[in-house]
Amino acid sequence: MESYKLSHLRELESESMFVLREVAAQFENPVLLFSGGKDSIVVAHLARKAFWPAKIPFPMMHVDTGHNFPETIEFRDRYMEKLGANLIVASVQDSIDQGKVVEETGFNASRNGLQTVTLLRPLKRASLIAPSVVQDVMRKRHARKSVSSRTEMISDNGIPKNQRPELWNIFNGKKHMGEHFRVFPISNWTEMDIWQYILLEGIELPSLYFSHKRECFMRDGMILGKTDFIQTRDTEEVKEMQIRFRTIGDATCTGAVLSSASTLEDIIAEVASTRVTERGGRADDKRSEAAMEDRKKQGYF
Repeated sequence: MESYKLSHLRELESESMFVLREVAAQFENPVLLFSGGKDSIVVAHLARKAFWPAKIPFPMMHVDTGHNFPETIEFRDRYMEKLGANLIVASVQDSIDQGKVVEETGFNASRNGLQTVTLLRPLKRASLIAPSVVQDVMRKRHARKSVSSRTEMISDNGIPKNQRPELWNIFNGKKHMGEHFRVFPISNWTEMDIWQYILLEGIELPSLYFSHKRECFMRDGMILGKTDFIQTRDTEEVKEMQIRFRTIGDATCTGAVLSSASTLEDIIAEVASTRVTERGGRADDKRSEAAMEDRKKQGYF
């Protein structure tokens, strides 16, 4: 890898590890969101390096919709065991059973939007959530701060102009009553940075990210994998396709791309040539023009 790319990645790595160390030093009861996707895997890897040879000093939390790809859950459990990390599973199914949320019905039903309630409930016990959101994902990313203070009034307090100033690398971790924080350790990374860092560090990933054959069907211009969670219409033909996933989430709304990229080098070349962001294949982002901003106001981001 060229020296300038290596230097760039090491600078991003150093910045992210500094943020993670500040989390451990300043905040009470921190917890790191872990979805089993590449971004959260990279953040977990960074946390491991930041505190090595000690263990990661905070637990991981997975908001489990119950409609995940089996490969995601298998990798999650194996990776947590490898890290020696404490995993907290927040279940959307439990929220449904307890009447906290109402499950959608119909062909386009998804549990993805129900994650917000399931995520916010544990915040009564944890003062910090550290999700991983890269530049390509967030609109108005120039306004994204590393540390974002939140209260119960998510719709007001999630607005960037209401956030505390960040002077250079000085973070204000003082928490008021009823307040918690979101920390974004890789907010300055792009999708390409993530993939190049994965190659540089030899980070293991779920098989879903690499080209494989799977039964799929087309819906609204998207390729969806056939699962027990998705109802198919009579007009939707299920057939075997050579695909991979650029992002991993709830199986009901995570689209695939036709791809023969079977190695990290192949994926990097593919990402370099694409003109569609990695979440361009997420059905939940297509429900409205401001779907991502709506979820941020509700408290998911």
